[in-house]
Amino acid sequence: MPVEPPRSPWLFPDLFDPMEEHDLPDDLIGKGADLAPGTLLAAYRAGLFPMAELDAEPGRPEALSWWSPRRRGVLPLRNLRVTRSLAKSCRSFELRVDTAFAEVVHACATPERDGGWISPEVEEAYVALHQLGWAHSLETWRDGELVGGLYGVAIGGLFAGESMFHRARDASKVALVGLVDLLSDEHADARLLDVQWETPHLRSLGVVSMPRPMYLRLLRHALAVPLPAPWR
Repeated sequence: MPVEPPRSPWLFPDLFDPMEEHDLPDDLIGKGADLAPGTLLAAYRAGLFPMAELDAEPGRPEALSWWSPRRRGVLPLRNLRVTRSLAKSCRSFELRVDTAFAEVVHACATPERDGGWISPEVEEAYVALHQLGWAHSLETWRDGELVGGLYGVAIGGLFAGESMFHRARDASKVALVGLVDLLSDEHADARLLDVQWETPHLRSLGVVSMPRPMYLRLLRHALAVPLPAPWR
C-alpha cells in the first residue's frame, strides 16, 4: 500500500467550491510551493498538477506553476481506440509495470523534446513519490531493451498521466493500452484517466476534453475508489 507522506504546509485553492472556481478562469492557478510528496498529492487531490512555464531562454524553466485546465483532457477507458496496426504492435512488445520507473521519467525528460520541462528536481520528486507507492510506470520492452513507456500518479481511482516516450514505433501507445487494461477492473466506470490537455494526437486515441467543474465532480468520486489490485 502507498505510504502517506507528511502533509504539505501549502494551501491550494478549493476548486470544488463553485465560487472559488468561478474566480479562477485561467488554466494557470498559481506559482511557487514545492515538489515535496505531500504537496504533490495535495495538488492532485485538489485537481491541480505542476508544470513549469518556459522563459525566453530555451531549457531554463521559470518558477514552478500549478495548473487546472478549464478544459481537462480525459481518456474514458471505454474510449481507447486500438487500430488493427496498434493491436498488432501490442504483440511485438513486452509490457512491464514499475520495473524501470526512474528510467522512464528520465527518458521523458530528454531536453530535445519540444516543450520539455522535466528538470532533475522534477525527476527526483516523482521518483520519491514512486518509492512511497504513489507514482507508477508502464513500460514497453523489446529484446531486453526499454523502448517506450509512460508514468503518472495513482490516487484511488485517479491515474494522472504525466508523460510518455518512445524509441520504437507505437511503443508509448502500447504502454497506454497496457495502462487501460490495468485500470479496467470492476471499478472501471468510476476510474479517471487524466491526461491534462487534449491534443490532436491524444484525441486520435480517444481522449476527450471536459469543463473543469465536470472533471472535479468525476475526481471527487474517483478518489473514493480503491487502487487497482497491482498497486494496493
